[in-house]
Amino acid sequence: MSERADLLVHGGDVLTVDEAGTFVRSGALAVRDGEIVAVGPTEELRRRYAAADTLDATGSLVLPGLVNTHTHLAMTLLRGRADDVTLQGFLERVVRWEAELLSAKNVAAAVRVAVAESVRAGVTSALDMYWFHEAAERVAREAGWRLHTGPTFMDVPDPADGIAYEDRLEWAHRDLADRVSTRPGTRPVLFAHSTYTLSPDQLTDIGALAREFGALLHLHAAENATEVATVEVRHGRRPVELLDSLGLLGPDVLLAHAVDLTGPEVAALARTGTSVAHCPVSNLKLGCGIAPVPRLLSAGVTVGLGTDGAVSSNTLDVLGAVRQAALLHKAAGDPTAVGAEQAVRMATLEGARALGLGDHLGSLEPGKRADLIVLDLNAPHLRPLHDPWSTLAYAAHSADVRDTVVDGRILMRDRALTTLDEAAALADLEALV
Repeated sequence: MSERADLLVHGGDVLTVDEAGTFVRSGALAVRDGEIVAVGPTEELRRRYAAADTLDATGSLVLPGLVNTHTHLAMTLLRGRADDVTLQGFLERVVRWEAELLSAKNVAAAVRVAVAESVRAGVTSALDMYWFHEAAERVAREAGWRLHTGPTFMDVPDPADGIAYEDRLEWAHRDLADRVSTRPGTRPVLFAHSTYTLSPDQLTDIGALAREFGALLHLHAAENATEVATVEVRHGRRPVELLDSLGLLGPDVLLAHAVDLTGPEVAALARTGTSVAHCPVSNLKLGCGIAPVPRLLSAGVTVGLGTDGAVSSNTLDVLGAVRQAALLHKAAGDPTAVGAEQAVRMATLEGARALGLGDHLGSLEPGKRADLIVLDLNAPHLRPLHDPWSTLAYAAHSADVRDTVVDGRILMRDRALTTLDEAAALADLEALV
């Protein structure tokens, strides 16, 4: 008698991204209640499961959904408005515009377009630091998309959401307490913008709050040399040194960028189990430099990939970041610095691990959530498929993604979004600009 499945994805070549890098030619996977229950040869799983729905992936590559470990989704509202400037010039413009433009309604409209873009690009989850996170969560929940977000701290005179720093700790405490009580099994997140927009005392209080609730703490750190110099002048230590001295490094901490690092700082990240979100496109575009990813990886630091916001990188294309990460670090003369497999893992399993969710996301294995994509190989630039890792890192484009599944639910089938009205979302966003 056949076993029940809600979804059977069959006929494609399955790159599981498990520890062994298992690759199943003409493979399949079965999904029940949002969880992967089996991975194996197509014929075997067809005989074993009676599925309520199917995706025929023949001629395609099936792989885990991509994980965006650092972004600001609602910055789609500002796409193209702060190009060809330094990080500091960028921040000066963007913070002013945010104060003028942002509201819960506007953030929702901008995030709806960001979710559409992400689903089309095969991104199944993202860590989103921004104002009005409740509005972003509502949009993502309606679309069935996996969003990791929470309260953000940035001590500026006029915060976009109108909550002064003095009141933010109490507000964030209520938010985290509600999240833990109403959504067991999900990891709460707390965002501290940076060591240059928050004082050491504020950072300490935010870190204590995060640890009270077992939350992931996410910060920008060492994005460029000017930032590092600014923090040194203000606090007498470089950003990573300061965080280490405050006890704010650890396996529950994820740093965005980490471009300007010393050898001892790399060692400190490794020693404490701190993870890094590498954003190669944004770092290059803002002239920030190149993060020492090969050194981080050699030291044992977990590195995921991020796009940053669409105002600094202009797209939310994680697959594009895979290619950039695989190529960029070869410029120093070592073609093995970041290989194709490593770059793909940074966008999948290592990204999930950076979020503290490696046991649930990032690879196609029984017991994990069914976040996956089907990438259409029926194009000249993707044939022949000698090596799936190389095809993904050096040849594939986000437009090659045909189907996107989150938690076992099909959000895009045959390049058509199924849970979101894309035309309406675009019209709503255009009305704001």
